[in-house]
Amino acid sequence: MQISLQQTEKLLKGKQTFGQFGFSMMLTRMRNGYAKDPSSNTITAYTTEINTFLTKFSQIMADDYAIIQKM
Repeated sequence: MQISLQQTEKLLKGKQTFGQFGFSMMLTRMRNGYAKDPSSNTITAYTTEINTFLTKFSQIMADDYAIIQKM
């Protein structure tokens, strides 16, 4: 499971909610950080963090990952 920089940016700009509570909390924190610093460095760092999370929790993130892939 890997998402792209473009998918990360869509997540950060969007209002989507996800079934996995930990992912939703992380995404809220990232959206707040992105609002303060929308630079490409921020998007790159968040993409890495999201991909790490998705890899670590791939079994419980399968449904949410399918939603992300459709973005």
